[in-house]
Amino acid sequence: MDKLYHHNQAKSNCGFGMIAQTQGEASHKLVQTALEALNRMTHRGAIASDGLSGDGCGLLLQKPDAFLRRVAEECGMTLNRDFAVGMVFLSQNETIANICRQILEQEIRRETLSVIGWRKVPVDTSVCGEVALTSLPQIEQIFVQGMPGWSKYDMERRLFIARRRAAWRILREINDPDYYVSSLSCMVMVYKALVMPRYLSKFYLDMQASDFSSAICLFHQRFSTNTLPRWKFAQPFRFLAHNGEINTITGNRNWSKARTSKFVTPLLPDLKDIAPLVNQTGSDSSSLDNMLEVFLAGGMDIFRALRLLIPPAWQNLPGMDPDLRAFYEFNSMHIEPWDGPAGIVMTNGRHVACTLDRNGLRPARYVITKDNVITL
Repeated sequence: MDKLYHHNQAKSNCGFGMIAQTQGEASHKLVQTALEALNRMTHRGAIASDGLSGDGCGLLLQKPDAFLRRVAEECGMTLNRDFAVGMVFLSQNETIANICRQILEQEIRRETLSVIGWRKVPVDTSVCGEVALTSLPQIEQIFVQGMPGWSKYDMERRLFIARRRAAWRILREINDPDYYVSSLSCMVMVYKALVMPRYLSKFYLDMQASDFSSAICLFHQRFSTNTLPRWKFAQPFRFLAHNGEINTITGNRNWSKARTSKFVTPLLPDLKDIAPLVNQTGSDSSSLDNMLEVFLAGGMDIFRALRLLIPPAWQNLPGMDPDLRAFYEFNSMHIEPWDGPAGIVMTNGRHVACTLDRNGLRPARYVITKDNVITL
């Protein structure tokens, strides 16, 4: 197996989509529709020999505020107006899991945030196949409180630094392969698993609650190539879902390391503490997500970040608006394109965006219905 597979070759070809209520009206119906759309994508993913384990699927959605307040209260936690929730994969070894909890809590408090408590996410493992069960992590939620007067973006930045610092500490100190934070945000959440799409809402019992609602849902079904299925490689990642391959991934990773010293912002004064900013192993999609979250945490809007990473083929378009051409030319001086046959959909919990690779090799289509719902 070592001769046939190397983690640096991790790529994936998948199915992805997005559904959103353009007026921002959150509902459980929208989540159910996203789950149904995800189920229709089953043919885009892989199925293990046990017939139940997949390469991974999941939803990225807005933080379901009412639902989380209710379950937190049921667990004896009181949440103020502004709070964040993390979805955390932990080892089944309780000693190791407890060390990871402590490190994550320490880094969160280091960023002047308060840890309110932990909640064990209710799951039904009967829908998991044997392959998925062999690597099944403990799945828990951590509830975090911010300081009064902070904007949600201030809180997002501190959560970003805390999560990254904790990850590097855990890697250096105990090297736990099961630890992974799917999301840690006051704006979005990620529910993902190595199950078939039709079982995602059966595995995560939270999704069955009537107050589990969102106005934005990204969904993804994974078909990995040259890589082995793992719970943390399931998509969506923390801000995006990706269909295709980043063929320039080695260069992109190397350039991100080389340019780290040039990424400077007063919003992230300790950015160098979490280098390398982009993971050097794992899937190409996860590295792209790493680069995106650095830009978002640094104060860049989601649309510029998207076009900075995956610009169109603007150089040979003579009819392009001069201001738009200047925009792309200026951005090209800061980072090289992440290139390949790719379709990307992303959200920061406020906006959604989608783009195709510069050659349109991963086509996508969308429709806007009369009840103000866009589906892509």
